[in-house]
Amino acid sequence: MLTHIGTQTIETERLMLRRFRYADDHAMLKYWISDETVQKMYSEPVYSTRAEVKQLLDKYITSYEKSDYYRWAVILKENNQCIGQIAYFLVDNKNHFGEIEYCIGTAFQNKGYATEATRAVVSFGFDSIHLHKVQICTKSINAKSKRVIEKCGFTYEGALRDYFYFEGGYVDRLFFSILAEEYKK
Repeated sequence: MLTHIGTQTIETERLMLRRFRYADDHAMLKYWISDETVQKMYSEPVYSTRAEVKQLLDKYITSYEKSDYYRWAVILKENNQCIGQIAYFLVDNKNHFGEIEYCIGTAFQNKGYATEATRAVVSFGFDSIHLHKVQICTKSINAKSKRVIEKCGFTYEGALRDYFYFEGGYVDRLFFSILAEEYKK
């Protein structure tokens, strides 16, 4: 049985993972949510106005009322700016697993932030929610995301072939997971 406690603040060496706030809108627009490259890889729309971001934040912030909602703003401690997000966008109560999604702004990629945030959220999933399995997926062409997933100790499970129609062609959706017993080792 899962223990739902909602989105709690998680602190890592360089990051603060916390609930989104309306004041994050400027940094979101500046660093990632308006970046077409980031949003395409993340399979999300590009947001170009503060009004659009406010609508998205309304959805996030209202959802924090639910104890089984887990979405974090990735805050860089050194400047208190929102450089991305990470979430358990899917939590399966019956089968005791959660699926992570994340994105980090282009200027902050290749610095280990996604790996640091993912490791923290995986730990939260096993230690606080008591998940049996954490899974994650990525597009087959997303080498940066695959590196994060590998560094976090996930095991490759397989591909859904031609899952995404992306820039005029099809790419596979790759699935990875880690089990509670593997995490505890």
